[in-house]
Amino acid sequence: MRVDLFDFDLPRELIALRPAVPRDAARLLQVRPDGLDDLSVRGLPDLLRPGDLMVFNDTRVIPARLRGLRGAAKVEVTLHDRIDAGRWLAFARPAKKLRPGDRLEFSQDFAAEVAGKGEGGEVELRFDRQGADLTAALERHGEMPLPPYIRRSVGADQRDSADYQTMFARRAGAVAAPTAALHFTPELMAELERRGIGHVTVTLHVGAGTYLPVKVEDTEAHRMHAEQGEISADAAERINRARAAGGRIVAVGSTSLRLLETAADASGMVGPYAGRTDIFITPGYRFRCIDLMLTNFHLPRSTLFMLVSAFAGLERMRSAYEHAKAAGYRFYSYGDACLLQPAEADR
Repeated sequence: MRVDLFDFDLPRELIALRPAVPRDAARLLQVRPDGLDDLSVRGLPDLLRPGDLMVFNDTRVIPARLRGLRGAAKVEVTLHDRIDAGRWLAFARPAKKLRPGDRLEFSQDFAAEVAGKGEGGEVELRFDRQGADLTAALERHGEMPLPPYIRRSVGADQRDSADYQTMFARRAGAVAAPTAALHFTPELMAELERRGIGHVTVTLHVGAGTYLPVKVEDTEAHRMHAEQGEISADAAERINRARAAGGRIVAVGSTSLRLLETAADASGMVGPYAGRTDIFITPGYRFRCIDLMLTNFHLPRSTLFMLVSAFAGLERMRSAYEHAKAAGYRFYSYGDACLLQPAEADR
């Protein structure tokens, strides 16, 4: 498909720079096959049914952005894909002058060597420590890797350390948050449970490739960055049991959806999974196990807007986004949410 079909204009003032307080006070646009409803995330229990099962991503964002020096020159790197205990792929700025063998110093006692270069500003970094020691150094010297559209003069701050983690964050490894789950609070989860709406967690370590623009003219030419994911046997069993009992599977965010669709077979049964996924979902894709999707508002020409267009219909999503802009919804990672119902006729 032509990538320009997924383009739209967005006024910069609609890009959220901070999340709603409290988190579940965010607005919620319900996108039905026959209309739109302006609601609140707090009203989500009224939109679901007893027996429905929500699937959350329990990945935890690491402080993956590092600022340092190559000699006297400033350099910034954002880790995006772990190779092993001491090596990461990263996006570097500026990348053109970096060469294999260069030493990047992030503090007096923390450094990495450029072990290789790829395309699009990507480098391979070999750190001077591994495992838990590297994790500890990132916690001391790194910062939250806020997406590039959240522009502040000071960058990420201490508030972001909490704001950019979901309440489900358990397993460290992501360099971008599964932002649909940022809207949930213990109070909202308690109400969902009281209504008989269950939840389960899976893990997909979101990479910085999430924010890379689609630069090709046709979706067939786009290459997705692979991400590491895991679905436990218990989680798979609960998902399959809920479906068999007539409950709906609600993917909270594109990351949960992509992992479930990777692990599902042709009949929609989900099996235990541990591995990488680079699934790229565009209109025409036949969904296997997802009945509803909760997600934020996404960037134009992005793989995420392509995914929601595949799920709910391209024209319906274009109309929904125009409505959201006119109604003043807040966009992107810290913004408001959509609850999408599938549009089978548009697939």
